[in-house]
Amino acid sequence: MLVRALPCLLLLTALAGCSEGTDGDADVRLQWRDHPDLGSILTDSAGMTLYLFTNDDGTSTCYDACATNWPPLLVDGEPTAAADVPGALGTAQRSDGALQVTYDGSPLYYFHTDAAPGDANGQGVGGVWFVIER
Repeated sequence: MLVRALPCLLLLTALAGCSEGTDGDADVRLQWRDHPDLGSILTDSAGMTLYLFTNDDGTSTCYDACATNWPPLLVDGEPTAAADVPGALGTAQRSDGALQVTYDGSPLYYFHTDAAPGDANGQGVGGVWFVIER
């Protein structure tokens, strides 16, 4: 797929590709990462911060311009997690058929201005976007 949006360019090459988020990655692994202000937060295997959207109810409600700012974490298969990540991992099908990773039933997203591992610029945006803290 072609890279279509700036948010995808900001993600590490391990997450290259974009269609309303990242192309599915068969090797997505969730892990905890220590953040100096937020404590231990959930990230992908490259250390990029993951967010939940409180307006979602098990499936994504974030499409179009929303998904440009908040690219969904997509996979081709089943996601995995480090042994110390206790929540339930899963996937939810998006309207385009892509599989979005879920954690404890919440679809996961990136934030378009997070350019490096450990960035958490999306925390608290609009009072509806939040990192997942341990």
